[in-house]
Amino acid sequence: MDELYWDWGFALEVLPVLLQGAKVTLLATLLGSLLALVVGVVLALLRRSRLHFLRWTARGVIEFIRSTPLLIQIFFIYYITPEIGINLSPLATGVLALGLHYGCYLAEVFRAGIEGVDHGQWEAARALNLSRFHTYFDVVFPQALRAALPATGNYVIAMFKETPQLSAITLLEMMQLAKIIGSENFRYLEPLTLVGVLYLVFSLIAAIAVLLLERKFPPEGFRLR
Repeated sequence: MDELYWDWGFALEVLPVLLQGAKVTLLATLLGSLLALVVGVVLALLRRSRLHFLRWTARGVIEFIRSTPLLIQIFFIYYITPEIGINLSPLATGVLALGLHYGCYLAEVFRAGIEGVDHGQWEAARALNLSRFHTYFDVVFPQALRAALPATGNYVIAMFKETPQLSAITLLEMMQLAKIIGSENFRYLEPLTLVGVLYLVFSLIAAIAVLLLERKFPPEGFRLR
């Protein structure tokens, strides 16, 4: 049996390739997070709609997506939607799948944040004769976002760590590149270890950023416009 050893020369040789894959991983996470935020806000508002149809439809969508594996959703978008004329690249598929999947989790986070706003704030908005739009965007959302920030940050970090699943649809993110490098050179120790370290470093940076943002976020929230 060959002795297991660390080859620094090989590690330094493959690191630039893995960093190129890291760019794809970070891009998928960033775009997926932006989409998830939009989906989360829309579904949270629909869950609070006065129309029963919209409220129950949003709830059904949330429960369906949260109750099915992300990998199946990735495969469905990538392999099934072309049959109805929708052809997406691996990156676009990954962004859409991540955004929809985690958007449903964020919807419940945002809904809890909205419902956690003191009832007196809603009464004050009504007393000032604010429209529903102004009530949400000028009074409720700034306070709800602060309460939702820790959980939102956790889901973004979780999304980042889920990106290796996109290798199943041939997206050349850093995990996929590590597997390719390992199979071509019959050495998996260095590329897989480097990828693990990169995930750890990026996750720690994101966690620290969320913590700092939470501390700097004023209790009354930032004005959204």
